Amino acid sequence: MAYLFTSESVSEGHPDKISDQISDALIDNFLAFDPSSKVACETLVTTGQVILAGEVKSDVYLDVQKIARDVINRIGYTKSEYMFEGNSCGVLSAIHEQSSDINQGVERKNPEEQGAGDQGMMFGYATNETENYMPLALDLSHMILKELAALRRENKDITYLRPDSKSQVTIEYSDDNVPQRIDAIVVSTQHDDFDAEEVMLAKIKFDIINILIPRVKAQLKPELQRLFTDQITYHINPTGKFVIGGPHGDTGLTGRKIIVDTYGGKGAHGGGAFSGKDPSKVDRSAAYATRHIAKNMVAAGVADEILVQVSYAIGVARPMGIYINTYGTAKVGLSDGEIAKKVEAIFDMRPYAIEQRLKLRNPIYEETAAYGHMGRKNEVVKKIFTSPYRESLVKEVELFTWEKLDFVDQVKEAFGI
Repeated sequence: MAYLFTSESVSEGHPDKISDQISDALIDNFLAFDPSSKVACETLVTTGQVILAGEVKSDVYLDVQKIARDVINRIGYTKSEYMFEGNSCGVLSAIHEQSSDINQGVERKNPEEQGAGDQGMMFGYATNETENYMPLALDLSHMILKELAALRRENKDITYLRPDSKSQVTIEYSDDNVPQRIDAIVVSTQHDDFDAEEVMLAKIKFDIINILIPRVKAQLKPELQRLFTDQITYHINPTGKFVIGGPHGDTGLTGRKIIVDTYGGKGAHGGGAFSGKDPSKVDRSAAYATRHIAKNMVAAGVADEILVQVSYAIGVARPMGIYINTYGTAKVGLSDGEIAKKVEAIFDMRPYAIEQRLKLRNPIYEETAAYGHMGRKNEVVKKIFTSPYRESLVKEVELFTWEKLDFVDQVKEAFGI
């Protein structure tokens, strides 16, 4: 029997995502000036206020107020009527030194024996239903909001958009898990107060369906474009006008959108957030590493769909174990347990090895903090970091290294594919 599956996304202007981006901008600045920095930084945003809290071990001092304000302005909170504006909001820092009790469990004389920064389990997932090996409903949800943000910045075809928005896509699947059609699309976007409510809602619905959706559809391959039928149910700003939004409408916190950040409800999640954490925290680094494994395994043809779990004890380098679930789609004549044994032999999952393999001690994290940490484009970019206390830096860094298909040949050799 056919079934429906839904995933959601939230925009860069959503309060929780503002918090994530500020926390990761702080991570990037610490790592740019001191790659050995240990950081766990949380951000709270509300009406006219930003509060930073967390623990840091680093030899660099940052102007955290400026970093936070720059992020807020980049996102688009630049007008006083938003009741949250980059140049005028208050920024309070309660960041302090990292606990020596925690740090002693992480650092070792031999860096290869670096312990995990915390206990816990992390999951990676991949499926071959999209080109980037991500679940389709989540991929489309992200695309809708990225394109909406592009329209907002162009300020031409749609001129009333504000930064806060959410999307949701429901897809109908066949019995054999193949997408058949899009059943429903939900978009809620913050907007200027430009007319009577009924007029505004009609205009917004028309523009989303006739301007935004065609731009998203045009980016897709024909086999995915066919999923956009005239039978889609659209819910556009279904609660009514959405003028009051952003941190003025809803307080935001770092780490509250972990399903948006990963696989949209597909696969599994260990519960640990990513943003605001340096790569010694396996919540982040091991989640990237398991995505890297899952993607390379599916791309190599081991299975159509793979879930990878790894778990750690705090202060211990080697993981407690690796678990594989192929959902019955394996093509290599091995059980999931046998596949897991081969994965252990191919991928070194000690925290230091993950950091080195994926180049994680670089300032690469602000880009991850909106529109998902997984399924993104691997590319090399130049980033500039300024500080009133040190000379400015220009860093060439590689983004989203965990999305590289650089282990496909090794996987194929190991599995005889």
